[in-house]
Amino acid sequence: MSSLSEDDPLRMTIEPYTAEHRDAVVQLSLRAWAPVFASLQSALEPAISQVLFSDWRASQRQAVEAVCDDEDAHVWVAIVGGEPVGFVAVKLHAAEKIGEVYMIAVDPAAQRRGVGAALMAFATDWMREAGMLVAMVATGGDPGHAPARRAYEKLGFAPLPLAQYYKRL
Repeated sequence: MSSLSEDDPLRMTIEPYTAEHRDAVVQLSLRAWAPVFASLQSALEPAISQVLFSDWRASQRQAVEAVCDDEDAHVWVAIVGGEPVGFVAVKLHAAEKIGEVYMIAVDPAAQRRGVGAALMAFATDWMREAGMLVAMVATGGDPGHAPARRAYEKLGFAPLPLAQYYKRL
């Protein structure tokens, strides 16, 4: 377990994910990602957005459940007041010595209070201890992902610009 400093008003701990966290982790993820998916939907033309994001809640629920069940993923949960307020999932690419923050979410009610930074620090410390030489995290270039990009850059991550294009068929 890890916790923030004594003077932290959140009194947060980070603990390994268990099945009892499942519903709370899924629900906080959907709340956290709602504005992101709204941004993604507005960034693309409606015909493409409809195909890609029409049922984003169901696909994200499945994605969160899948990573939590994945034997190759390492998942931790941020707990405040006995309740999950965030989670991080890490995958190791051992041959390349790269640790990947595969998925991270913080409940909107706990955002901008250090939860995401604490989860990222915990994950990168764990990657280092696991022998990884590089930490990686990916996010979107749309306005909805701007807070994530700022947070990662503040934590010392350097962006590699990529372009991803879509065309309705």
